[in-house]
Parts: sequence; C-alpha cells; structure tokens
Amino acid sequence: MPETVRPDGARIHYEVRGTGFPVLLIGPGEIPGQCDTERAAFTETADALAGRFQVITVDARHQGSSTGAAEPFCYGRTAADLIAVLDELGIERAHVAASGAGTAQAWRLVQDAPDRIASVVAHAPVGLAEGNGFGDFLATFDEPMRLPRAEDIEGVIEEAGRGGFADRPGAGPYARQLHGVPEFREELLALRRERYIVRVVRFRDGLWPQGSAYFSVPEEWMTGFPAPLLVLPGDSTLAPAALAKRLAAEVPGARLLDGADATADRRTETVASVVSFLLETTAR
Repeated sequence: MPETVRPDGARIHYEVRGTGFPVLLIGPGEIPGQCDTERAAFTETADALAGRFQVITVDARHQGSSTGAAEPFCYGRTAADLIAVLDELGIERAHVAASGAGTAQAWRLVQDAPDRIASVVAHAPVGLAEGNGFGDFLATFDEPMRLPRAEDIEGVIEEAGRGGFADRPGAGPYARQLHGVPEFREELLALRRERYIVRVVRFRDGLWPQGSAYFSVPEEWMTGFPAPLLVLPGDSTLAPAALAKRLAAEVPGARLLDGADATADRRTETVASVVSFLLETTAR
C-alpha cells in the first residue's frame, strides 16, 4: 500500500483503484456511535464507484496503516494530509465522497482547497441538529476516559488488541497504532494515566469542537459552499436526517437524495444517482 510521509513524520497510507476522473473517499472513520448500516451503505457505494472512476481511499492518522504522533485531532492537519496524497498522485482536481465523521473532514478540505474539489457527495453527514445534542458527541469519548482510570494504560493496550476505536471504544482514538506499532505503544506506556487521559480529551475536543453545527467550518461559510453538493441523509444520533435537510436547504444548489438506505433496490438506485451526479459534475 503506497504512502506519503508528512513533514512531521506521519505516514499516510492510501489505495488507488479503477480508472477515470478521481474520486477521493473520506470514510466514516473509527468513531463510536456511528451507524453500521450507514457504514455498509457507504462501502457499497465506494465499491461501485471503482468501476467508473479512479477511487483514492486514504487511511487517516492512527487508522488503518497510517501513523502519527499522539496529538489532538486537527481538521486543518487532516485536510493537509489529503491534499498531500492528491499532490503525490499528480491530481489537480477530484470529487470527494465522504461519510459520517468524514463529512466534517470534507467540509474543511473544501474550505482549504476549493479549487481542487469538483463536487462533494456527503453521506450521513454528522453534526448538531434536531434529534441530538452536543453531549451525544462528547459521550463517544466517555469509555476511552473511563477505561484508563479503571485499568490504567495497560488496560487500554489490551483493549486495542481486540479491535479498533469504533468497536472497542475503551481502546481510544490511537487504538490501531497502539496495537500495530511497538514504539508507539512504548511511548504511551511511559505516560502517566492522567497525561494519557488529557491527550484523549484534547483529541475529542479537536474532533468535536464547540461553535458550529458542522464542527470543522463555520455555519455561515456553509451557506456559500463553493462546490456542487449531493446529500444522502443518515438516520443515527450523530448523523440525524435533520442535518442533511438543513444542508440541502442552506447550501446553494445542493441536492437531497432521500430514502438512501431503505431497501436493496433503493440502494441500487442510490448508487446510480451518485454515479450520475459525479459524471454530471465532472463535465463542468
């Protein structure tokens, strides 16, 4: 799997499938509380796109095979990582297809590099809307803070050996790297328990900052979103349908594809609609 090495030493792995106009996939990531059916629907869509487009899938820091320092989450840094992958591949312009927590990363990528983005497909966008509250997002980090208090960092490492952050929240946001990189594991073992918990809290506060329903960009900026946008609503606490409807109402020219995940036939129609949207916006 190819990788790009960032100036701070982080190694960002990515995969390229198919041929055609590039589509950068930003998956839902490993965040507790996201809906499994939303994840499955996005995976199905991503697989279908590889038959018509050049699909680039990137492992974010601490996920998959990518690595980085145990630092707070930062949307600006994540956007820079994605741009670095496009640069390494010689891609000047790409579509973006994002899901779940990946939609917040997509908004920041468009803000930071609007000329590089041809269009955005936002599946199950996360954010604050009717049906949830800020506490629901903070709660996704309750277990990552509880486990080290109860079982120290050794308990976190043991939990990381059983799965990733989404499936084993107590393993924390650095789970994949804790399990797969011995040097990283030794670095965190050398921390005192409270210092590790502080790092988890700072990661949480970077991922779910206060101040905007969309987390990564100001709400007023979204009303002037500079790229064509197709929104597929979610149906979970972190990705309520009300947020998708707000996006469709406030973003100029945005389209809402309702009932995206209802039945197998409907999912097939949804994939066809996504492909049609990307082909249409490729020609612009």
